[in-house]
Amino acid sequence: MAKILLVEDDLEMCEVVTDWLTDEHYTVDVVNTGNDAVERLRFDKYDVLIFDWQLPDLTGIEVCKRFRSKGGKTPVLMLTGKSEIVDKETGLDAGADDYLTKPFHPRELSARVRALLRRSGEIKQNVLSCGDIELDPQGFKVTKAGQEVALLPKEFALLEFFLRHPNQVFSPEALLDRVWSAESEASPDTIRVHITKLRGKIDTEGQQSIIKTIHRQGYKLEAPAT
Repeated sequence: MAKILLVEDDLEMCEVVTDWLTDEHYTVDVVNTGNDAVERLRFDKYDVLIFDWQLPDLTGIEVCKRFRSKGGKTPVLMLTGKSEIVDKETGLDAGADDYLTKPFHPRELSARVRALLRRSGEIKQNVLSCGDIELDPQGFKVTKAGQEVALLPKEFALLEFFLRHPNQVFSPEALLDRVWSAESEASPDTIRVHITKLRGKIDTEGQQSIIKTIHRQGYKLEAPAT
């Protein structure tokens, strides 16, 4: 489940886009000014950035330029009412990866986001697997030994994140940063509770969990020995 930063000062559009992307199983953070976006990008990591061109302080173009000048590699989708070729050139030359002219259909937005994720390597394959566990990101489906497992959205997001980053240790704080929205009131205890519930749904009785607890460090996904 990818995490997206939406920078848009039109509150009605923010609500529409956030609801749509959330229904598409993305985690979405929203800020309404360019300065807030710059500050958020200093500390948080995202898989796709969506910038509106016209913002009340810094423009989306300026935010993009600052982000790229500091080495930021995350794909950027620029939203704008400007449709002239010269404007598109300006956006792309500033470091944007794609350009979507308002008004647009949310389905086109989703398609652009998926394309950027594929381009960045975040979407590497259609089905992720570990042992007898398979996860289909597009179908929002998990199976164990061929039998479907019902996961809640955050359980699904945690499992997908672990499957995309096998054998890497993540602290509870890092998992909160990558899987939960910045506005969430979740805590490290929230991570512990969700991982406990996730293990209860995907583990095999009598065998070690594929999600290991690393003492005083965090958690990692480790494939079972074959």
